[in-house]
Amino acid sequence: MIFETLPTTPRSAELIDKAFSRAARAGRAKGGLEAQQSMLTIAVNILSDNLQNVVTAWPDFSTVDPFYYELADAIVDVDAVRQSLSEVQWASRQIRSIGEEYAPKLRKTDPDLARKHRKQAFARMADIVEEIEDDLLLLGEARDELKGLPDIRPDEPAIVVAGYPNVGKSSFVNGVTRATNEIAEYPFTTKGVQIGHFERDRVRYQIIDTPGLLDRPEADRNDIEKQAVSALEHLADAVVFVVDPSGDCGYPLSVQLELRDAVEARFADRNVPVLTVANKADRSREVEADAYMSVLNDEGVDAVVDLAVEAVGFTPDLPSRDN
Repeated sequence: MIFETLPTTPRSAELIDKAFSRAARAGRAKGGLEAQQSMLTIAVNILSDNLQNVVTAWPDFSTVDPFYYELADAIVDVDAVRQSLSEVQWASRQIRSIGEEYAPKLRKTDPDLARKHRKQAFARMADIVEEIEDDLLLLGEARDELKGLPDIRPDEPAIVVAGYPNVGKSSFVNGVTRATNEIAEYPFTTKGVQIGHFERDRVRYQIIDTPGLLDRPEADRNDIEKQAVSALEHLADAVVFVVDPSGDCGYPLSVQLELRDAVEARFADRNVPVLTVANKADRSREVEADAYMSVLNDEGVDAVVDLAVEAVGFTPDLPSRDN
């Protein structure tokens, strides 16, 4: 996952302390002009390189998959992150420029004047690092938020499962993957997102349950949830909308179908097929659906999976026989 490996972002004070402490140790090991020159070089390299490393550790948002871009923007302000990265980049270059400005001043002069110039350079570099303190804090907080995003792979076909609560979505996902998947808490919903995998014809499919996102009308979602739904639009290759015609879920069928229609409209612009699947079909089939199943009795589940795979229509790139 592209945000998982982001390193911890240093704070201004700790970065300044790290650079100047190492510079001081190097200075004590030497003497005269050489000590001042060594201290300047070490401080410049530590500060400039560490700030540059902060920038290069982040992915280029202009090339990030739209799914992850939308998902990141649902949690943090991507524009603010990019602006802070630009400020940190500026600071790295400014510190390098200060080093180039003061290096000649530390040559061919007396030790006292060299020490004075070195202290001036240190003060200016510290001012620059302190100037971007808020940017480093923002990047650190954004990193902490984004590193816990789900490991969803945009290059693998994805089936999104939607529907009102208690219609059997999570049970369906667990049944398809033949395992009880961990319910992970992600920042865009307090109810968790469940992700499973299964294989058909040597192709791995992702199946994603979305409680808190696609289980209620759009008007009831908060801004973060709306943006997370937008991210799912980029990811979904097919949607399985589960309804409970028996009404045991606590929601009338008419309300469930209204949400189904809203989900269809939401994904229509991307030509994502939305399959209506009636669960608890052993109790009621009083609904027109693409498929009927009973997760509790393990009836019709495989047929629903086959239907969803067919709707995805994913064809793997197979090697040529000539290769």
